[in-house]
Amino acid sequence: MKVVSYNVNGIRAAMKKGFIDWLIATDPDVICLQEIKAMKEQVDLTLFEAAGYPYNYWFSAQKKGYSGVAILSKTKPDQVVYGTGIDYMDFEGRNIRADFGDISVMSMYLPSGTNLARLEYKLTYMANFQKYADALRMTNPNLIVLGDYNVCHKAIDIHDPVRNKNVSGFLPVEREWIGNFIKSGFIDSFRHFNEAPDNYTWWSYRANARVNNKGWRLDYGMVAETLRDRLMRSVILSEAKHSDHCPILLELEN
Repeated sequence: MKVVSYNVNGIRAAMKKGFIDWLIATDPDVICLQEIKAMKEQVDLTLFEAAGYPYNYWFSAQKKGYSGVAILSKTKPDQVVYGTGIDYMDFEGRNIRADFGDISVMSMYLPSGTNLARLEYKLTYMANFQKYADALRMTNPNLIVLGDYNVCHKAIDIHDPVRNKNVSGFLPVEREWIGNFIKSGFIDSFRHFNEAPDNYTWWSYRANARVNNKGWRLDYGMVAETLRDRLMRSVILSEAKHSDHCPILLELEN
């Protein structure tokens, strides 16, 4: 089972940059999207169907042109769950889950903390999401939470940990949360296979950051410990350039 996660920073913009051709070439069984910035009716779904993804599920933010997540699949899921049931989270379209047999795949777009008010929102979301995930794994133990976490876990995950120590995305409280999330029963699948530095998934559009690989690893495939023996591969697909993020890919024994 090959699963991809991609913050596309606007699905319509990504499609104009060759996203569909890339999707066909990459050929995942399931792809999780974040920051789609569109309603379902604003996207030509026939293009996804022609690419081999007849099953597509969209959970958009109430605010147009903002946030939103989606899951596209080659095969029909057994169940799709939109949101978490927590209103303030769901208004912004940040979580969607699809169940395939004994595996639950979630696309999550965790908020960024661009100012003090949004940082407080982000920290509240983190705390509530941890409780939600704990409860969910009681009924769906084989949970994979893929997406843009908007947090770099360790110094190795950011190009300049010293200068960014007081910047949201690398604050001690945020790093502590993602560490505790992993300790609660998840595997950071990329680091499970690769401990090398200079592996990032997001680059600023400023100052040739991507060309110079001055990035942040914000996108994760967090895999429940129950799936450890079925985890085969987890990589960053940095050659894909339809967004300021790049996709990540993981493979599991089905």
